[in-house]
Amino acid sequence: SFLVTIAAAAICAKGAVWAAPAVLKYIGFTSIGIAAGSTAASMMSTAAVANGGGIAAGSLVAVLQSAGMAGLGTAATAGVATAGAAVGGTIAEALGGLADLIS
Repeated sequence: SFLVTIAAAAICAKGAVWAAPAVLKYIGFTSIGIAAGSTAASMMSTAAVANGGGIAAGSLVAVLQSAGMAGLGTAATAGVATAGAAVGGTIAEALGGLADLIS
């Protein structure tokens, strides 16, 4: 139902915003910089090679490092919440469709 989809979207949006700092830290974007040997270090290396040795301002690596060091800003929080809501809504719709097929 529509209300279930809305509720799932809201829950997943909140969950995504809550989990984002932990996920950033887990993949190596920490408050003191990129962790050696991490997924973030690999991303940074790939980006640097692609850009002739530097990391472009506004690139994915730059944005994630900024969020890892300073936390999510307003725009990043909105983006993460939107992505979480989309995932939650999609899952709810898919499960609703599956329930309709079963019954």
